[in-house]
Amino acid sequence: MSFSAIRQAMLVGRVALRTRVVAPSIRATAWSSRACLSTARAASSPAHMSDTSSEESPTKGRQQNQNGEEDVQHNDSNRRKLSEVLVSEILRAKHSHRWINPVISRDATVKDAITTVIEGGLSAMMVLDSDTKRVTGLLTSRDILRIMAAAIKDGGSDTDILNKPIGDSMTPISQVVFGRPDETVGMLRAIMSKLGIKCIPILSKDGRVEGVLTARDINDFAVSATEKGGKKQYLKDISQRVGLSTNTSMAEPPIYVRATIAMDQQPLFVTIGKAELPHPFKTANGSERDNRLISYSTDPELSEDASFVANVTLPVSKGGASQPFTFLGVADGVGSWREYNVDPREFSHSLMDECRIILAEAAEGYSNGHDALQQVIPPALLMAQAYERVKARNIIGSCTACIALFDSVRHQFHFSNLGDSGLILLRHIDSDVAGSLKRIRNTPRPERQSDLQISFVSQQQLRSFNHPYQLGWTGEDLPPHESSSFKLAKESCNTSLHVRRGDIIIMATDGLFDNVELDEIRAIVLEWEERNGFVRQGDTAAREHRWAMGNSLATFSSETVFELADRLCVRARENSLLRDVDSPFAILAKENDVMWSGGMPDDCTVLALHVVGRNPEDVMGQTNQ
Repeated sequence: MSFSAIRQAMLVGRVALRTRVVAPSIRATAWSSRACLSTARAASSPAHMSDTSSEESPTKGRQQNQNGEEDVQHNDSNRRKLSEVLVSEILRAKHSHRWINPVISRDATVKDAITTVIEGGLSAMMVLDSDTKRVTGLLTSRDILRIMAAAIKDGGSDTDILNKPIGDSMTPISQVVFGRPDETVGMLRAIMSKLGIKCIPILSKDGRVEGVLTARDINDFAVSATEKGGKKQYLKDISQRVGLSTNTSMAEPPIYVRATIAMDQQPLFVTIGKAELPHPFKTANGSERDNRLISYSTDPELSEDASFVANVTLPVSKGGASQPFTFLGVADGVGSWREYNVDPREFSHSLMDECRIILAEAAEGYSNGHDALQQVIPPALLMAQAYERVKARNIIGSCTACIALFDSVRHQFHFSNLGDSGLILLRHIDSDVAGSLKRIRNTPRPERQSDLQISFVSQQQLRSFNHPYQLGWTGEDLPPHESSSFKLAKESCNTSLHVRRGDIIIMATDGLFDNVELDEIRAIVLEWEERNGFVRQGDTAAREHRWAMGNSLATFSSETVFELADRLCVRARENSLLRDVDSPFAILAKENDVMWSGGMPDDCTVLALHVVGRNPEDVMGQTNQ
């Protein structure tokens, strides 16, 4: 036998030997890395076995299950969709591979948290009380970065930052969103996507946290060890993707965002319009009229809603450079306090007044040099300070609240929302650029006059239907063992948005959102834009050309934005009086087994913000910014 023949025989033998060794592990592989999960016949339970022939059919191995959904079969095995897998299966696989107890003490420091995260490979930890061992909150790796960033901004030393306690910066237990073991991956993945979170605790029915589900856990479950390791997978998936050459550079921004990037170098401004109407049947003493055919109430002083707008100059950080900021907020007093002879207007109005006073004091103290360590106040902190002042004045009542801060230099809009007031952001988004997921589907592109879309809707917080979270005070503190039905400012939903020139933000109490559908709000905003020439037939390119020529229309915006707020407020009033058309409130009521038809008469306050490229107070002859 020739040397080449002997060599060939040896190679064949090696291949055969490897095949005999590897084959059992292949048959035992439980999951496939494709879009669906694949359970091999040798490792699956009888319920997952398939007696179908391996002969290819016209449907290419696809069969319908009892629910009419398709089960995709591959290599003589059944596949399940990853979205249909129970969370309990993910946790069992995760814990059987490696058990790490995802907990940390409330008394721990940032240094302790960093060590725990790295050594345990954790994305989040449940925070325990050191004495009772009860869960008091949730701390994520993102929270740790926020703690460190805030401390750095305050000028803290490295030692101070690492020794900072985590207890005050965790997500309190009252705000932790959880899942159940018997829920599907698809359901929890949708919740995580909507809330913008990367992990979610899994709570059993007896109130025990069985684990923390992360996006990484889901990915690990869908891909087997044999598909992540080995030569074959490395050559197939990785070898051609490893390493960047020394000539690697960043690509130029796409053409459709270059105009926006150029404008990002300049400060932005907002014009603000306010409109408010009381409950249509409210009288001077706060009660509702029996005879509703006389006329509708229009005096804003009767409204239990309140609001404020304040422009102040404060430093961004302690000892740093100052800049102008715009603060604004709305609050909705709870009318049922009248049953206890309490005027519900007093609490909400006092809260907004205290916000204005706190900002004025901070700005005055900084300008006079009395408080060199003063800095801009975050919305949640402003809400908390105003609430404490209202309590100190012993003002009885409760309200929902939404407080925001506009940073003109960084183009940021920060806000804290507690309850069912809130805001929406509208932006012109070219669906041909943004893709099909951002497309307005109910009207074909050639027939659409605009791509104005609702880019963001704030999260509302409710205990149950028509029972929103509230700040409140009864006149006395409850004993430690009793829980209050009121919430604290730190339990509000805090969000930051990057805004662009031309954006429109609508902040309002529930009187607007309970009576006007979001699409109807969008249509009213578009009509206002086109009627005043800010956009013509949805042509955003022409608008950007106008901006480039220095024509911002900022002054005109400041003169007309009140019309937008007023139009939205009036529409909410009109819709609230309808009896034959269900409002968003009525639709949601029926979904929660509450019989309600038509509109929802209520107080309504609207703040309409238009983001512009120059200060409306500038002299027209000056160069536009």
